[in-house]
Amino acid sequence: MRDAVCDTSILQYLHQIGCLHLLPSMTRSVVVPPSVPVEIENGRLQGVDLPEIEKLHWVQVMNPTKPHRFLDAVKLGRGERDVLKLASESPGTVAFLDDRTARRIANELSIPAIGTLGLLVEAKQLGLIDAVEPYLSDLQRLGFRCSGQTRAMVLRAAGEAALDSNTL
Repeated sequence: MRDAVCDTSILQYLHQIGCLHLLPSMTRSVVVPPSVPVEIENGRLQGVDLPEIEKLHWVQVMNPTKPHRFLDAVKLGRGERDVLKLASESPGTVAFLDDRTARRIANELSIPAIGTLGLLVEAKQLGLIDAVEPYLSDLQRLGFRCSGQTRAMVLRAAGEAALDSNTL
């Protein structure tokens, strides 16, 4: 089991596809920076279906404690930047991020990072879900950006390539 720092999009999409319960099953702890509950509350006020962070007893809100000149200078959303700051303060902690640029920067900083699709593949490998494809389809209906090539790669990783009729 690992410790994780989670960004808004992971919580949003897992909640919207009915898989938010997977996070505490796949981690020792889930931490979010204060910017994540703010983003979630702002979205909820706009009518977006988002979880109520205060009701997720397994989520801990923590502030980054150290300045990080590099991360302060990069063009990322506040949530992604704070997730990377928190993860950099705890070696071995995984950053749960969907933003491609944020995951690239995590890689540059040697911070392990995984997105919603990778979490679904891991959940299947752990026997927590039976198949990834139905959730992939749900995500795409929600507007989650996923190319045909990425979809095919995810389904192959999940051992479901033969089930996919939408590959390129």
